[in-house]
Formats: sequence, structure tokens, C-alpha cells
Amino acid sequence: MKYILFIASFNAFFFMVLLLQKKPKFLHDRIFSIWLLYLGSITGIYAFSMESFFDTPFLSSIIVAMFLLNGPFLYLYVSTLTFNHARFKTKNLLHFLPFVVFILYLFIASGFPAYSERIRIGHDSDAVAEKPILYLFFLVITALSGPVYFVLAQRQFHKTKESILNFTSKDFELDWLGRLIPAFGIIWTSLVISAVIHHVFHLFSMSFCINGLMLSLSAFIILIGYFGLKQIGVFVNFSDKEAKDPIIETENPPSKLKDDALEQCFCKIDDYFKTERPYLEPDLTLPKLAESLNVPHHHLSQVINDVYGQNFFDFINKYRVEEVKNKIVDPEFDKYSLLGIAFESGFNSKSAFNRVFKKFTNTTPSEFRDSQR
Repeated sequence: MKYILFIASFNAFFFMVLLLQKKPKFLHDRIFSIWLLYLGSITGIYAFSMESFFDTPFLSSIIVAMFLLNGPFLYLYVSTLTFNHARFKTKNLLHFLPFVVFILYLFIASGFPAYSERIRIGHDSDAVAEKPILYLFFLVITALSGPVYFVLAQRQFHKTKESILNFTSKDFELDWLGRLIPAFGIIWTSLVISAVIHHVFHLFSMSFCINGLMLSLSAFIILIGYFGLKQIGVFVNFSDKEAKDPIIETENPPSKLKDDALEQCFCKIDDYFKTERPYLEPDLTLPKLAESLNVPHHHLSQVINDVYGQNFFDFINKYRVEEVKNKIVDPEFDKYSLLGIAFESGFNSKSAFNRVFKKFTNTTPSEFRDSQR
């Protein structure tokens, strides 16, 4: 157990050092660096103090208070990873206010020995009723913090992923984050529930709950470090104008096209795609296409969503799939590999090509090519 925690702590600091050397660095990288510092610190401190954890109530309470930080870091990382925010918003510091208040409470309480003796982690049949009400309140807040922030982070993930799919035709690997958040959230919540059961029904043990939380944090460090380190920002390759495009961050919905104007815009888009084939550009985004068509981006988005019934990502990549199918049966491309044809058709990665092709054809590119032969 102790060695696992030391390995996790070392990995957190190691990933942080690698991340600090990453160029260019964006806001989500900076938040991730501080998050890794926190993860490495909490696992390292607990590894050193395991034997005396329950014998030093003040230290154990501080470690438990640090659990209040993981949820906010996760939520802010998800938010800044998908939106190209240049600066950290001061109001986001409010997410860390419960931790600050809890720590201040512990330090103030330590100045009153008679009071601080009643502050302890774990169930003690002789003293559980004597625990200060305010201390129990902070323990409840700590228990609720994890599940609440996992739900908020998951909602934010789906919201921003939908915005991404309506903004760019490039493929971004965010599925790892979509799987990691609920998996870790379920494990964390289960252990928190175990801790509550321990206090209410005197089942399990507090060491089981704390050790479980620390082990889950250790696994989380490995996964979030590996995937997060190589994760690029979604809008980092786009101009500031595109990254802050109103379709992503607007609060007031723009006016919509009526039936006749909607049909005219649809015909304009259809003719443009037949003659210019803009989908062959790997970095095509909604603002770029709207500028080429000389139509407002929100009108273009309306046509794609309402008339074609697709998001921008699927709309563009469906054209690319048809382009690939045409090239596969074209003798001029007999000497091209499937990946070469994919790149010639506008795809920017092998994984995106294989996944999107199967989505629209229910078969793999190689199976389709063999069937044509």
C-alpha cells in the first residue's frame, strides 16, 4: 500500500515536470500542473503518515480537508480544456472556498486544546457524540463535494463536447475523459458512502475508507497523467477569433432563418460543396466555412443542424467518407494505401478515419475495399 502511494506521488510530480516543459502551455496546462502538485502532495503526505494517521487528529483532518480540492480541479480542467480561455477567472476561486474555510477552522480549533481533542477522524464509541457540530458539518461537505463535482464535470464534458462537434471537423480524443470521470466518480462515491455507513452504523473501518480513497487517487494519477499530458487544447490551433466564436460562448441566441431563407441557404451550401469540395481541408471549421460562403455562422449552423439533421463534425466527415469510397473504386488511386486515400480526402488521423468510416458505412475501410474488388 505504502509503495503504491509513493509510486503514485512520484508519477504525479514526474508528470508535472514534463508538463512544465511543454510548449506552448495554455491555461488548462497550468491548472493541470497545480492539480498534479496537489495529487502528488496528498498521496505523498499520507504515505509518510499512514502508521500515525489516526493518532494525529489534526494532520488526519487536514488530509481529509484536502479531498475538497480534487473535485474543483477536475471541473476546472474539463472547462478550460475545451474552451480556449486565456485567463483564469477570479470567480473560479470560489470553488476552493470550502477547503480554505475548513483549514482555517482546523487551525483556529487547534488553539483550544479542550475543543480540538474532540476533533478526530473515525468512529470512537466513547467520543463520537462529543464531536463538534461544526466539524461534522465540514465532514458532510467533504463527503458531498466529490459526487457533486463529478456530476458537474460530466455535465460540462458533454456540453462542451457537443459544442466542439458543432465547431470543427477535426477529431479530438476526449473519450478517455468521458470514461474516466464517471468511473472514478462511482468509485469515489462508493467509498464516501462507506465512510458515512461507518459513522452511522459502525460498519467497515475508517482506515478501509481512507485507504480506498487514496488507492483510487493513485490509479487516477496514472490515468489522468498519461492521457492529460498528451492532450492538446481543442482550439489551440485556431485563431483567437475562431476560438472565441459566438457559437460557442454566446448567451443571447441569434435570430433564425425563416423557411424561404433557410432553403436558399441550403441550396447555396449544397452547390458550394459540389463545386468547391471544402471538406478536403483537414482543418475546416464552421467559422472558416461560413466566411467562404459569406453567410453568418449561426445561419450555417442552423442549416446543418435543422435541415441536414447533423452536427458540423458529422456533416463534414460524411462528405469525406463518400470521397474515400469514390477514391477506393477509382483506378487512379490503386497505388494509394487506405490511409493515404483518407488523408487525400480530408481526414487528419487514422483513428478518426476508421471510426467515422465505420459509423457511416457499418463496415471498416479495408472490408469496403475488399468488397469492391
